[in-house]
Amino acid sequence: MMRNFISVVTRHWISLVGAIIALVAVVLMLTLVGIQMTGFRGGAYLGILTYMLLPMVFAIGLVLIPVGVMRKRKLDAASAALHEAQAPGLPIIDLNNEHTRGVVLASVVIGLLSLVLLAGATYKGVHEMESVAFCGTVCHTVMEPEHTAFQRSPHSKITCADCHIGAGADWFVKSKISGSWQMISVALNLYPTPVTSPVHDLRPARDTCEQCHWPTKHVGDKLQVKTKFADDETNTESKTVLVMKVGGQQGSASTGIHWHVDRGVEIRYLTDPTRQNVYDIEMTTPAGKKVFKTEAAPEGPTEWRTMDCVDCHNRPAHVFYPADKELNSAMDDGRIDKTLPFIKREGLRVLQEGKYASKEEARAGIAREVEGFYKTSYADVATAKAAQIKAAGDALGDIYSWNVFPKMKVTWGTHKNNLGHSEEAPGCFRCHDKKHTTADGARIGANCKTCHAVLADEEEDPEILKTLRP
Repeated sequence: MMRNFISVVTRHWISLVGAIIALVAVVLMLTLVGIQMTGFRGGAYLGILTYMLLPMVFAIGLVLIPVGVMRKRKLDAASAALHEAQAPGLPIIDLNNEHTRGVVLASVVIGLLSLVLLAGATYKGVHEMESVAFCGTVCHTVMEPEHTAFQRSPHSKITCADCHIGAGADWFVKSKISGSWQMISVALNLYPTPVTSPVHDLRPARDTCEQCHWPTKHVGDKLQVKTKFADDETNTESKTVLVMKVGGQQGSASTGIHWHVDRGVEIRYLTDPTRQNVYDIEMTTPAGKKVFKTEAAPEGPTEWRTMDCVDCHNRPAHVFYPADKELNSAMDDGRIDKTLPFIKREGLRVLQEGKYASKEEARAGIAREVEGFYKTSYADVATAKAAQIKAAGDALGDIYSWNVFPKMKVTWGTHKNNLGHSEEAPGCFRCHDKKHTTADGARIGANCKTCHAVLADEEEDPEILKTLRP
């Protein structure tokens, strides 16, 4: 059976080449699969080669085999017709003929095995395309900022596809169509720098976020303690203690911040493509509908949007933190020695004022600047705390590398986080600014007590913490 199949395949150079291509591809695929089964991890590129490129080569080889066979049969029929003065007819498949029967059986067996192999490779290829490694490292320069931020996020243990695609065939197909254009953009260097944010064709949060999170659940109040260091010589430490009124559905009505996503509430707003400027707001509740307008005139294109999770949690898995917040965290958790004189001030200076072409250059330059400051201004500290100064330089280098990406033009404040409100991003104050009013004069307020209760405001030794932490 196999001998008959081989004799048929090798009669024409096209089918012979196809057979060789298919055989080499399948051997390489099986070899690479075997290597990966031993525990070797070669990254996203090995997965692409094993489950995407080689199966495509294998399929091309399989297609060439019948092309060559039919080409040979056509040439033979034409030659016979020339001698017999008859037109070539369709091939006759006579299963009573032992040779024909062997070729057909071999073709069916090989076809079924090939179908199983390609189906498995397709499934595995789709899995590879939806992996974090594929999304974050294949287009390394383009996705490096988002991938770096993702690895530090609370969502780092789920895949990109869980949020960007979700369940169902519709959005899977849409994502692959969109991904094709993204691949072309990367290949032809057509992508924007930085990558545009927000993503306007992102699947609605109710289809993705709410598969894990329960917005109507009554969360209640949450205690939050924020540590801050001043830029004086002793890096004076202070703490702000807040009770955040997260709220959520309780009984027939919602309370707190999550009132915005209550089942009986719908909020629509007119905004620009960045969603940082809010013009008109339509609020529909069981009590009726209100329209709030602002005197600010829209500049450029606008869109109406229905509010959902990502209007506040706009960077749930890709947060870029301000330099001040990063430095406060590093000093609070001990990565940077808070007893080093002026380390807060100098840390901010080297992070915000330094201009570097690469992460490697940034790490070296920041470490040199920090070390140079202490050698010049605090020679005794430079000697006594050399290890702490080096650790501070390394930590500052990490902070810079996590948030600044020169090649993609991502720097401090490029991607704003709307969760809360700060000098870098207005967040809540896009709407709660006392400037949005109804026709009868009602305003959207900005009362601090609506969302939180301040128990201590930048106090060095808050009394409330003595009670909570006896």
